[in-house]
Amino acid sequence: MKIVIDNKIPYIKGALEPFAEVVYLPGNLTTPDVVKDADALITRTRTICNRKLLAGSKVKFIATATIGFDHIDTDYCEEAGIKWTNAPGCNAESVNQYIASALFSWSMRKRVDLANLTIGIIGVGNVGKRVEKTCRTLGMNVLLNDPPRERVERKQYFTSLETIKREADIITFHVPLNESGEDATYHLANEEFLQSLTKKPLIINSCRGEVTDNEAIYNAIEANDIDGFIVDCWENEPDISLDLLNLSDFGTPHIAGYSKDGKANGTKMSVQALSKFFGLGIDNWEPQEIEKPTNTTIEINGNQRREYSILAEAILSTYDIENDDDNLREAPLKFEQLRGDYPVRREFATYSVKAENINNDTLNKLKNLGFSIAE
Repeated sequence: MKIVIDNKIPYIKGALEPFAEVVYLPGNLTTPDVVKDADALITRTRTICNRKLLAGSKVKFIATATIGFDHIDTDYCEEAGIKWTNAPGCNAESVNQYIASALFSWSMRKRVDLANLTIGIIGVGNVGKRVEKTCRTLGMNVLLNDPPRERVERKQYFTSLETIKREADIITFHVPLNESGEDATYHLANEEFLQSLTKKPLIINSCRGEVTDNEAIYNAIEANDIDGFIVDCWENEPDISLDLLNLSDFGTPHIAGYSKDGKANGTKMSVQALSKFFGLGIDNWEPQEIEKPTNTTIEINGNQRREYSILAEAILSTYDIENDDDNLREAPLKFEQLRGDYPVRREFATYSVKAENINNDTLNKLKNLGFSIAE
């Protein structure tokens, strides 16, 4: 058996060598010649798995170590009898951490209290649900929009897109990219959407670049129709709009889900799925020795400090969006390199807060965010 694996997928080396010939290659070098005699691929979003790549090959199974799978031509795979799988939710907590950092960094620049704001979350799946919990913990008013879930669950807590456009101070997108159909999300935030906003909200896109029409966003910022834009996912990556970057509050190189925890989860889910498909017997395989930051204890003295400041310090101690924003602005043409060489980032659960003079209500909020409290 031969398995071709994207060489940017971490923690996987050694896992499958006892069972197969394993070839590690950059995604852009995974060509028809390479895969023609392969039985399986483990890949990422940069490899387009379509007829052009797969026709005439032996490939029976594709695992992408990512949430998104729009790089996989699922219709062709069904036609060719190729089983495929993605890694839903693998980096959901990482994106939640990104959003939390973005919200605090933006609100401190604007000198506004998040607890006084309404956030509209469009897409309440693995990521959106975590963002909802975080925002409620921070005391924000939360509006949820998810038509597919609403049709199935018929729950009253979902609201319309029109309500979000009318009431939200912040709108954050956490939807898959659907080109067409009842739940199409391609250019969901287009000129019509942006011109129909009642308030001037902050817009955040950390799901798929094509969900926001970047030209329409640029025009909306210029016309003062929105209060700002935080963007991690861009149209035409890696050839991003430098004009839009210059106008954005924060711009990052598609790394919202790039915590080491998220990457390890994606690898684990891919290896386990491949094992089950081929009967390799490592269905419970997990990565070992995931890197940690130098210090995982956050010392906070809450004496004469607002709760807002305490929560902000804890969150920004784990991840500060300003660093990634600075790096992209300094070298936007190194978009792919910034992703490939991304430094160690761990999620809230890796950290413990050593607290002094912090009341129980605030400590409980830190726990709700995912931190442990050091004794």
